[in-house]
Amino acid sequence: MSYPEHFLTEGESVVREFRPHWRLLFIPFGWTLLLGAAVLLTWMYPPDDSTFDWVITGIAGVLFLRLGLYPFIKWWFTHYVLTNERLIRRSGILSRKGKEIPLENINDMSFSQTILERVLRSGDLLIESAGEHGQSVFADIPQPEQFQSLVYRVRELRAKDLGSTGVEQTDRVSQLERFARLYREGLITEQEYERQKAKLLADE
Repeated sequence: MSYPEHFLTEGESVVREFRPHWRLLFIPFGWTLLLGAAVLLTWMYPPDDSTFDWVITGIAGVLFLRLGLYPFIKWWFTHYVLTNERLIRRSGILSRKGKEIPLENINDMSFSQTILERVLRSGDLLIESAGEHGQSVFADIPQPEQFQSLVYRVRELRAKDLGSTGVEQTDRVSQLERFARLYREGLITEQEYERQKAKLLADE
């Protein structure tokens, strides 16, 4: 999964991108197993009536599309993206919708987790932003507390950029130092750091 570069502005780069937490797939997977077992038992055991067997199979197929396949596709096409300029949420299969919050507009963030979500390291992030955005909920994200810290850190770097250089983008050395700092503090993975470093060096 990679956020399309043609959606980024000049000088903008992706810090982290991910889908909702995989726990959302538990129920669709359970329905898939249950419906598959129902079809299998229908064909294996009496009554030996092919019409009955095909009716049950058809019903199971329709239920699978709605309860098993559709939630998976919906999960697959939902993306959260943090760049050095904004926070993005995109979702939708045929029709698409999105939410973008400039980092400098973020006033406050808070996360919430149930006991189960804490065990599975998932939760919701509530973002308070200025202007027309108001409150935005980024639901069912992996490791919300860690992601909250990362957003705060990237927002601070964004504020420094805007305050010290105005609209001028920071040079490659500064960006490399910042991504290295995020990596050292455990806020981005080694893979994400190496990807950003390779991208910056390739632009030279």
